[in-house]
Amino acid sequence: MNELLSKDGWRERFREVETALNGVVLGQSRAIRLLLISALCRGHVLLAGDVGTGKTTLLRAMAHALGGPYARVEGTVDLLPTDLVYAAHIAEDGRPRIEPGPVLEQGEDLSVFFFNEINRARPQVHALLLRLMAERSLTAFRRQWHFPHLQVFADRNQIERDETFELPAAARDRFLMEIAVEAPEDAAHRMALAFEPRFHDTTALISAVPQGALPYRGLNDLAQTIQSGTHASPALRRYVLALCEQVRDPSALQVEGADTARLVRGGTSPRGMQYLVRAARACAWAEGRDAVLPQDLRMVFAPVMAHRIFLTPAYEPRRDRLVPALLEAVFARVPVPSA
Repeated sequence: MNELLSKDGWRERFREVETALNGVVLGQSRAIRLLLISALCRGHVLLAGDVGTGKTTLLRAMAHALGGPYARVEGTVDLLPTDLVYAAHIAEDGRPRIEPGPVLEQGEDLSVFFFNEINRARPQVHALLLRLMAERSLTAFRRQWHFPHLQVFADRNQIERDETFELPAAARDRFLMEIAVEAPEDAAHRMALAFEPRFHDTTALISAVPQGALPYRGLNDLAQTIQSGTHASPALRRYVLALCEQVRDPSALQVEGADTARLVRGGTSPRGMQYLVRAARACAWAEGRDAVLPQDLRMVFAPVMAHRIFLTPAYEPRRDRLVPALLEAVFARVPVPSA
């Protein structure tokens, strides 16, 4: 662990950053907590929501809090995989030059790679991103590059369908969480966002977040400490298995408007279960505990699992309603352990 921060020091920084982020993006306390938990797990994050709900601002502010080298790319329909790795230009001598692109220009110490509007990029781009996310490495300029501190942030809006591409299953599975960012429900928050001038300048707003307050170079060691030092009882382990088995085979459940025997084409993978446990341990740590409780699982279950559930073609167009209903039915059926 970072020698400058004790366990309590990390927790104090965590809460400091959480407070700061809640001051930048109003009405998103749950999304902010989940985003911070993902950093404790060293997991990649996909934000999904309508246009103008603060997804990009939140991810930029989070990157500011982590500190370190940062790169960003905009998803477009004509983006090529090589555009992430190489940058071509004409030099002053009139000759073409090939230099490191967005992923490489900051070197192997890259802390955050932000892919804006990821669903606008073609599947070929997603394929290259998949290796970067899965292995934190890639090959370019005749050498292997390794990114030990890298966390990938991406966002997509759920409104526009023209010139967009659905993420393949393998790429979705590499995201630790898909976090929903909706418009604030509180009218006071919506009024503040509309009328308070400080929310109109996002760059100045983000600068108010303490830069590097969660130092990215220490997060790998912190994540290992959390995973090894946060325990799950045998009863809770059985609870996790039972929840995931119900997602894989929901035929005994009741979901309005669906035949649950034909609903799910692909459920929880072993990687999904692993990510669920990692996220639940980080959630417990953030609450000051060294043991996972059922409420930790409830907090992270949907953002970790929902994007890993693949429905049969007849039901896929209604996944925004059916998947949350399925998860609620799972929790209603599986008894909560008493200890």
